[in-house]
Amino acid sequence: MALRPPRGLPGLRPALDNPLAGLEHELLQQSAEVLGALGRELNAALDALAAFEAAHPRPLTEERARTTREALLARAGDVLWRFVIQREACGLRDSERLMQDYKVPAAVRLRMGVFPRRARA
Repeated sequence: MALRPPRGLPGLRPALDNPLAGLEHELLQQSAEVLGALGRELNAALDALAAFEAAHPRPLTEERARTTREALLARAGDVLWRFVIQREACGLRDSERLMQDYKVPAAVRLRMGVFPRRARA
């Protein structure tokens, strides 16, 4: 006697037709979670940079202030780069819209994908 799943249970038939449906759903869910986390991380990095710049009018004269600003720019650029990559992996290709929605400054855009030099061994 063969055991068959009951008919009429919503959502069961598509899963039987496509055995990878559960895995595909899980991958989409993970992608969405990572995208959301990166969006929040980008907001935090941009807020930190904006707060620093509001507290330190330019031009920066102290070396420590310049170093701090550079670190904040590097951090924001790195997060922006990872966020754009994740969005593109999810099929969202309009990066210009992202830049407008998040109000990404030009200085951060220029740091996107720029990696610091490693010290030679």
